[in-house]
Amino acid sequence: MDDHVGAGGPVVFLTAMPLELKPFTKRLDLTRTSLDGLRARTGTLDGRPVLAVVTGIGTALAASTTERVIAAVAPSRIVMVGIAGAVDDETPIGAVVVPERVVDAASGRSHTPARLPGRPPHGALWTTDTITTAPDLPALRADGVVALDMETSAVAAVCEREGVPWSSVRAISDRATDGSVDDAVLHLSRSDGTPDLGAALRYVLRHPGRVPTLVRLGRGSTLAATRAADAAIAAVRGDQAGRRPT
Repeated sequence: MDDHVGAGGPVVFLTAMPLELKPFTKRLDLTRTSLDGLRARTGTLDGRPVLAVVTGIGTALAASTTERVIAAVAPSRIVMVGIAGAVDDETPIGAVVVPERVVDAASGRSHTPARLPGRPPHGALWTTDTITTAPDLPALRADGVVALDMETSAVAAVCEREGVPWSSVRAISDRATDGSVDDAVLHLSRSDGTPDLGAALRYVLRHPGRVPTLVRLGRGSTLAATRAADAAIAAVRGDQAGRRPT
């Protein structure tokens, strides 16, 4: 797989949630666009066309959205960007993770991303549709896993099948070690990544003591989404600069 952005279609940034799309819209002054019914933004990065698209949460939506994007715009590269959970207590909230491999929990299949300039890859990203609990973590850490997400392996599988270079940039929003994200918290968002305000209100009424945790998660998610977007933009910008004639 080529480690550089190709000369064809746009660079596509995929995010699971609108929260993760927002920094791209702000940083690159992207505008709304229509792409096969998907939530998307379009613009340029140093003169190169870029597209940012929300996939929705989980491997099924990530795979189907990636297929639709590739069919619609023939991207030169896809970068999956967003938040992730740490598997230890030491990794700071907001730390950027650029994995050297991505492992699908369901199949065990490993995927190798294209390198991004200025971001040496490190460790494995574990993609799963289920909540990872504390007893699962020691084995994952022993296998080199540094973070958890719910989409990247599905994006990787589609890109590899279609011959599209892909990369992944994540940033830590929470830690699986503290149990702050359980199944109930996960379902405070709809499958399209938008907040379910009704579910959130019911959750708070049932668990008022968890409000500080939700506030902390919200702040961590916002910070991580911004850090991941900034890192992805800088890496693609660096790749483009490296390809210009000197």
